[in-house]
Amino acid sequence: MITLSLAEIAEVVGGRMHDIPDASAEVTGPVVRDSREAGPGSLFVAFVGERVDGHDFAAQVVEAGAVAVLGSRPVGVPAIVVDDVQAALGALARHVVRRLGTTLVALTGSAGKTSTKDLIAQVLRRKAPTVFTPGSMNNEVGLPLTALTATDETKFLVLEMGARGIGHIRYLCELTPPSIGAVLNVGSAHIGEFGGREQIAQAKGELVEALPPAAEGGAAILNADDPLVRAMASRTKAKVILFGESGEADVSAENVRLTDTGQPSFSLHTPSGASDVTMRLYGEHHVSNALAAAAVAHELGMSADEIATALSEAGSLSRWRMEVTERPDGVTVVNDAYNANPESMKAALRALVAMGKGRRTWAVLGRMAELGDEALAEHDAVGRLAVRLNVSKLVAVGGREARWLQLGAYNEGSWGEESVHVSDAQAAVDLLRSELRPGDVVLVKASRSVGLESVATALLETGAEGEVAAR
Repeated sequence: MITLSLAEIAEVVGGRMHDIPDASAEVTGPVVRDSREAGPGSLFVAFVGERVDGHDFAAQVVEAGAVAVLGSRPVGVPAIVVDDVQAALGALARHVVRRLGTTLVALTGSAGKTSTKDLIAQVLRRKAPTVFTPGSMNNEVGLPLTALTATDETKFLVLEMGARGIGHIRYLCELTPPSIGAVLNVGSAHIGEFGGREQIAQAKGELVEALPPAAEGGAAILNADDPLVRAMASRTKAKVILFGESGEADVSAENVRLTDTGQPSFSLHTPSGASDVTMRLYGEHHVSNALAAAAVAHELGMSADEIATALSEAGSLSRWRMEVTERPDGVTVVNDAYNANPESMKAALRALVAMGKGRRTWAVLGRMAELGDEALAEHDAVGRLAVRLNVSKLVAVGGREARWLQLGAYNEGSWGEESVHVSDAQAAVDLLRSELRPGDVVLVKASRSVGLESVATALLETGAEGEVAAR
């Protein structure tokens, strides 16, 4: 973070200083909420959680070098005490972002946020120093913590924004006001909490509403292929840049195909020219993600050739998202177990089939959470799609929703051994260990709460002599 004195921080957050011998002492290190990350010059933010109270670690973090604690009560060491720690953290982030004057790029969408954020960051950092959201730290705590890692050298700040209700993205935009905002899609993720896709669109569109007018540098990057996203153009005064396959798109892809290993290749077209891209990522769904990243980069002055080179060299920066690892015996494990919704589940199945041409394919799938009344229909649809795509074997893992996955496959014509239901991750591992053959491709995917990454981990540990070779 940029250097700030404790007195300045206290003023910004409306806090009271306790046990601070020198108010001019400066925070020169990171702002952290995990006591294990505290170090010289840092500021420790003490949250009270369901099981852990950060205030209990106050003495420990100061001993590790933290300058002070930002908390809700005095703790016997230098502290800035506030009524609401989360609000104070947000106020501090807002102050730092405004002081830096960096170009802030925000993005949201029902699916593909993290992958697209990683692509945008990898493209932009070729142009100038870039700070971006690690993993999926896209909520009211993770977003300001990311913003506070920016320094005077930071040119671009790329922030992923998530939402579980109306008003969430509006609040995040108040903390870190973006000048460029990208909306990727409106899908079914969290539809049980929102109540419908129209409500999801209302929430996601808060991002473009928060952008400054075009005359002040505001730019809305919108998916021309998603009608609910395309309609958001009427909700902003910012410049609108469309991406996608639509004829209206300013940034588009032509001659899209998949390589023999399932990686997308296409001709990127922007208003400044065209250039060829062959991605390192797996699955055709990454084409749309790449186009969104290209639209952002084009708006920030990068040429088509520069963007294409960066996209062709970009990899996955976040774990358990289409991580492809080949065991020494030729079995390929695709760990996409970080999260799942209907759109990402279908995209992953298509990627599996593309990667597995001429090989046996396994889809090890679990529950998709937060679908509300749509849960039965959506799980049934995924099971049916697995059969239509000729996935060799569907392994549905878990309880009721997993049975719905298998039921969909059964109703689509999977009468034999093409689909099976198992009770838990260990049962899936036992089945796969007994039946996998060299050359097979295994996809592992479910909502984060299911924890199916343990299946992928176990399969990789099963490789010859316990060794794996990552691609």
